[in-house]
Amino acid sequence: MILPADVREALAAQLGVGVAEARAVYGGDINQAAQVTLSDGERLFIKWNPRSPEGMFAAEAHGLRTLAAAEAIRVPAVIAVGDDHPAYLAMAWIEEARGGIDRRAFAERFGRELAALHQATADQHGLARDNYIGFIVQPNTPTASWIEFYRERRIGAQMDVARRLGRLPRAREQALTRLQEWLDVFLDDEVIAPSLLHGDLWSGNYMVAPGDEPVLVDPAAYYGHREVDLAMTELFGGFPPRFYAAYDEVYPLDGYDQRRLLYQLYPLIVHLNHFGGGYGARVDAIARHYVG
Repeated sequence: MILPADVREALAAQLGVGVAEARAVYGGDINQAAQVTLSDGERLFIKWNPRSPEGMFAAEAHGLRTLAAAEAIRVPAVIAVGDDHPAYLAMAWIEEARGGIDRRAFAERFGRELAALHQATADQHGLARDNYIGFIVQPNTPTASWIEFYRERRIGAQMDVARRLGRLPRAREQALTRLQEWLDVFLDDEVIAPSLLHGDLWSGNYMVAPGDEPVLVDPAAYYGHREVDLAMTELFGGFPPRFYAAYDEVYPLDGYDQRRLLYQLYPLIVHLNHFGGGYGARVDAIARHYVG
């Protein structure tokens, strides 16, 4: 059976309508997923994980709803969440564009809409609840200082994970600690607004819907410096040049090139903690770039 019986039963109980059909689809690196057709004909995307950390899907649902409320860029509508035996997340099914995509039109629209998302701001950096990046907890306790937030909730929190995993040798810890101490040299709290971020914006976390419409999926959302999202887009590629030009036309950047590597450091430490391997060398190189 593609859809486990407990997930099928929990979904039907929550929605008051049965599952007529399910077929397996790709659900990312850590989850299983299916396209589900309900007995009333509605189609859903559902993903589940019997070993998901507590609150993972509820946190993702909260992030999707937060992004949707900005009315800047499309995200899947949350339909149902089960966060404890079984844990799952059901969303409205979104068709992907099949051929005939105007790549330039898509890139321009994507850049403009991401800029609009980043213009949705809050009084503090962070979020009302913690969430996850991959399967690692992402602490979001709000603070007015971006420097404090990036130092403690991002670099410091991932250093704690790396230390527990044995992936923080002495030289790496010393370099990252020095970088934490020097953040106020590279960052200025006075000019950094808390922008609404996707939080994990790589090429696997967007879709192209019909009409060249961008759709964001799998967020690790919070409010923070908008350059974090942009730095992530450049870490693994997959975003066309016109995307950046269109973004800059709507919401111009100033000095971003000086901070790109600084903001790529966080997802690289996350990848070090998830996968180990060669990510440590890239973390070390960025630390040396900023603090010698």
